[in-house]
Amino acid sequence: MEKETTNTQNKFERKHKVRIISGIGILLSIIGLADTTYLTIAHYTTKVILACPSTGIINCQKVTSSTYSEIHGIPAAVLGLIFFSVMLIYQLPMMWSTTNKFIRNTRVLYSIAGLVSVFWFVYVELHKLDAICLYCTGVHILTFFLFVTTIIGTSIITAEKE
Repeated sequence: MEKETTNTQNKFERKHKVRIISGIGILLSIIGLADTTYLTIAHYTTKVILACPSTGIINCQKVTSSTYSEIHGIPAAVLGLIFFSVMLIYQLPMMWSTTNKFIRNTRVLYSIAGLVSVFWFVYVELHKLDAICLYCTGVHILTFFLFVTTIIGTSIITAEKE
């Protein structure tokens, strides 16, 4: 009887942890989607004005219209949309609850790829363009916290399964 109670309690604690990890990841992904949607619209239309100074170190226009704002003809903002869309799926509770190692490993690798992209774009902003985009910085921060959430969540969930 005591073993059943402990087992039930462990399942409840695990579900609670999954909900928290998933909730944080979903929230970060949705905010990232909103940010990259705005940046994508700004990329394709001149009707959207980036509420960001256009002179000095903080210069969204300089960053978002530079040659670095596209990778092989694909706007970085669109790549951000794809990243946050995929991460949103990976952050769903059912994805955290699965025992499928492929899903777990892919989620971690995808978050690492996002972080590597952030390092590249920050390098470009600071050393190639001498300009910082506030919206891009938001994407960078969200990507970093998605990476942290994914790593911590994976270590917690994996440790409980073993």
